[in-house]
Amino acid sequence: MNQASSGWPRWWLHRGAPACCLLPLAGLFAALSALRRLAWRRGWLRAWRAPVPVVVVGNLTAGGSGKTPVVQLLAQALREAGRHPGIVSRGYGRRRGAAEPMAVLPDTPAQDSGDEPLLLRRLCDCPVWVGRDRPAAARALLREHPEVDVLLSDDGLQHYALARDVELVVIDARGAGNGWPLPAGPLREPWSRRRDATLAPPALAAGHLGEARPGPAGAAPLFELRRQAGELRNLGDGRRLSLAEFRLEQAGRPVSAAAAIGNPGQFFAMLRDAGLALARTASASDHRALPEDLLRELPGPVLLTEKDALKCELGQPGLERLWAVGLRVEADPGFVPWLLARLARGAWSPP
Repeated sequence: MNQASSGWPRWWLHRGAPACCLLPLAGLFAALSALRRLAWRRGWLRAWRAPVPVVVVGNLTAGGSGKTPVVQLLAQALREAGRHPGIVSRGYGRRRGAAEPMAVLPDTPAQDSGDEPLLLRRLCDCPVWVGRDRPAAARALLREHPEVDVLLSDDGLQHYALARDVELVVIDARGAGNGWPLPAGPLREPWSRRRDATLAPPALAAGHLGEARPGPAGAAPLFELRRQAGELRNLGDGRRLSLAEFRLEQAGRPVSAAAAIGNPGQFFAMLRDAGLALARTASASDHRALPEDLLRELPGPVLLTEKDALKCELGQPGLERLWAVGLRVEADPGFVPWLLARLARGAWSPP
């Protein structure tokens, strides 16, 4: 996997000279992170505990690993089980001056809410609040929505100010990269960090990637997580096509793809696995809007993630060439029953 497709600096993928030069800084980062975790664990810093159970979905590496689709899966599963979930998020990419904390509505501008919270609000049909202070966002959400009986935190594994009852670690195909802490490698915390469960793609779950396999984490179960391309939506006229219909309509024409997400290569690989031959691909930094000139250079129809499609403005030239690709996320059949059992046991203790 190269730098462009992985979304990571090249030295995070290998233990070469650039990464070795950064090891002193990585050692300092690891020591400070360990001291910070100790401060929360010993109670020197106090976390706020919500009156409902809190499930944190996070990752151990810098950048995205597919946490937001897992939160969507959880919200839908909890609703189907008769629960009333609410979602809190940091809201990365929000403009300065946006309200703190803030409720996300279906028509909230992405620059105010952040792209991922807005996507969750539109897809999950449950309350979503954002804020740099996650406990404040959680308190505001619960005040406005007293029916909420479980909170989902999109990201926030390393933000200990919000006490949590279940920690889920999401891993993508990049695994631990070179296995070193920031900035020599991608790790925010040790790969063997305690968690309640791990969700990983089938190859990692089966241990086919050697050292990228999740390390020891007590008795924490490991569940497979599969991602598949779903329905396609044209940003110009709103048409919706299945993958088979899109392939038939575009037969013989070049098709491109672009993404500004944590791991663009994962999106491109998913499209190829769905039988789409991509003539060209392009990527940009996570949470950024894809530049219009970059999209114009790509031949044929251009496939985007739903997250990137949110930032394409109405009336923008060339919208008829852009297609948002839906994402279907499926977890191991035992995952949702395991989570519901954890919540039913009442492992959490309200204040």
